[in-house]
Amino acid sequence: MYRPHDPVIACGAQAVLVPTIGVSTVTTSQDPIRSRPIQINQIPWVEGASGMRTRPIWEDPATDRKAHIVEFEPGAHMPLHRHAGHELIYLIEGSLTDEFGTIRPGNIAYRPDGCVHSNTSPNGALALAIIAGGNEPATEIGDAPGSQIFVPEDLPWVKTPRGTYTKRIVANEAADWAVAINRFPSRAGIPLHRHHGDELIFVIEGASVDEAGSITPGNMSYRPNGTEHSVKTELGATVFGVVWGSTEPL
Repeated sequence: MYRPHDPVIACGAQAVLVPTIGVSTVTTSQDPIRSRPIQINQIPWVEGASGMRTRPIWEDPATDRKAHIVEFEPGAHMPLHRHAGHELIYLIEGSLTDEFGTIRPGNIAYRPDGCVHSNTSPNGALALAIIAGGNEPATEIGDAPGSQIFVPEDLPWVKTPRGTYTKRIVANEAADWAVAINRFPSRAGIPLHRHHGDELIFVIEGASVDEAGSITPGNMSYRPNGTEHSVKTELGATVFGVVWGSTEPL
């Protein structure tokens, strides 16, 4: 949600809104575009309805994309609603159930544009939500598309030419984004490259290091459109990532 005290930071061709707390900022438009480490615990909670509260992490008004950490109290329930845009959920703790199944820690749920569902968390949950668009109340599911559940542990690792491993989860070619779990063995990395589009990563284990610093488990990095950086790990890392657009080597 937009708040007047949040800084708008120029990133390539678009303006990106980030929280004041927990994210490094840019001082002038002449500075090189760098990735932005996000220290999740430094971002304050915002109380919400239906037994939920959120940490607003990132928002891009130009594309109506946003990312939140969402905490569900035991018994929290979000009534039937329709998504006007896409939603991705990476479950960190607990469980979250809708009409199409239950996600558990490490699982990913994808709610496509037009999806109608409700959410219930019997014992509480903590989730990373990446959203494009909003939602509105609904009275019935009808023939609306359902939410989809992905269990990464059931998918094989695919080795990449650079020596890392990936599990491609879901992609939307029309919206030009893709979701993957990526694993970096010790001392593996990605050479210098430029982003043509945004990227968000959440570190599951290990540490992901680039020119802006080290991202440790439970924290995130935002790579704006135009970011130039490399990635390395000393002891290995596993990350959940959402990429819009593409990258090119430098």
